[in-house]
Formats: sequence, structure tokens, C-alpha cells
Amino acid sequence: MDRVLLVVDDEANILSALGRLFRRDGYTILSAGSGEEGLALLNKTTVGVIISDQRMPGMTGTEFLSLAKEIQPDSVRIVLSGYTELNSVTDAINRGSVFRFLTKPWEDDLLREQVAAAFAHYELKINYENLSKELLLKNAALEKATQLLESALVGAEGERDFGMSVLKVTQQVLHQAPVAVVGYAQDGTVAVSNQMASRLFPQLCVGLSINGALPPAIRATLASGLAQGYHALPDGHRYFYQATPFKVGDAELGMILTLIPLLDNAAKTGLDS
Repeated sequence: MDRVLLVVDDEANILSALGRLFRRDGYTILSAGSGEEGLALLNKTTVGVIISDQRMPGMTGTEFLSLAKEIQPDSVRIVLSGYTELNSVTDAINRGSVFRFLTKPWEDDLLREQVAAAFAHYELKINYENLSKELLLKNAALEKATQLLESALVGAEGERDFGMSVLKVTQQVLHQAPVAVVGYAQDGTVAVSNQMASRLFPQLCVGLSINGALPPAIRATLASGLAQGYHALPDGHRYFYQATPFKVGDAELGMILTLIPLLDNAAKTGLDS
């Protein structure tokens, strides 16, 4: 996540000094000489942390940050001023418009620490919101699948409708299973892969050869005629993998490759020796 910092102050030398201070931390720095300029930038760019002077012509820092909160409510807002004006600042803090109040002149290291903490607070909030949205989507999909299965069991019109409903639920279960599953034809062409398989092997594509997506060690094991083995992948986990023939009746149509993540203590019991 790109860390974007907006600094608002009517004194050009302050903007320049803060720009030099924070540039070493790798932030993308936006500067504005007034509250109006700051609002214009907020309407165009997503900002994680805002630092504003309090005494500025036309609009005070707390007034600016109150409007900034309406535009980007997730941003973390800081007042940096040589004037205390405790009443207005305290009121802004109580209303949630201001996260921190810091005074000028500042100590460089302390100010950098405060801004780093503000970005950590912002990113934690954003990640929590994204996780909450993803969880809601997952729960909605699960509820829909459950309703579909219940409808199929209770009121399906005929065996065919029931079979199609169960098939859809089965496909979702396969797709979201906590093990990687890849089905491929005898010539190596991938026919199906679930969500975890696609995550472990980003180059895995339906219609292409499985060999181009698998690590060399797994390819070598399968090519040697062995049907299973153990291998560590870039996600930091070790996996037990196994290739099983896929048959319809007596006809062998291809293979099903499954990868199961090993528990930490499993590797210590000699499974991967």
C-alpha cells in the first residue's frame, strides 16, 4: 500500500522542511499552502495521513480537518501548530476530526515516529474494513449456497433439477476447499483448478499445460512415475502432493493432483524425509 502524506501549511519554508524530513521515510508527499488547496487535493487523491497547521488565512486547521474528514473519513488527521488554541483543538479531537495535536517547533525523530504510528493506524483500519467486506461476501455466498441446497432438497422439481443444484454447491465446495486441486488430461492440459491451486501456482491456466506451472521438483517426481511427494512452496509451507488417476468407468481420462499443507509438527515426524 502506497503511503500518501498530505502536508498543509501557509508557510513555504515549513512545507519545504517537512518535505525533506519525511522524504527519507519513503512517503508520497503532497503539499498545500491553504485549506482550500488541501481540500482540492483530497478530492483527487486518496491520502492516509494529513498534517495541518492550525493558524492559516481563510480557514483554520481544525476547520480544514473537519471538512477533510467528510471527504476521506479513513484518513488520520494531525494538527501541527505553534499556537495551542486549546478550546478549538480539544473540540476537534472530541468530534474525531483530529487524531493528534503536535506543537512547533518539532523534534524530527518524535514527529517521524508519530507519523509512522498514524500510517500504521490508518492501514490497520483499512485492512480491517477490507477483511470485513470480504467476510460479508463469503458469508453471503455461503448463505446463498445453503439456501440453494435446501431448496433443492425440499422443493426441487425432478431429479435433474436436484442434481444440477447439488452440482453447483459441489463446485463451490471444491473451489473454496483448503487444499489445492488440479485436474489435467493425459497430455498435461489443465481442465480444472480450484482457488488454492491458482494461488499456489499463479501461472496455472485452464487449457494450458500443467508442466509450465509446477515447480521442477514436483514435475520431476511425477515424470519419474512416482505418484506423491513433499515440497516447500514460496508461501512458506510444506505440502504433501499426490497424483491420482481420474477414471470414468474403465477409461482413464487424466490425473487429479492434490496438495495438502502440512502442520508444523508434521515435518518433524519424518514425513518429508
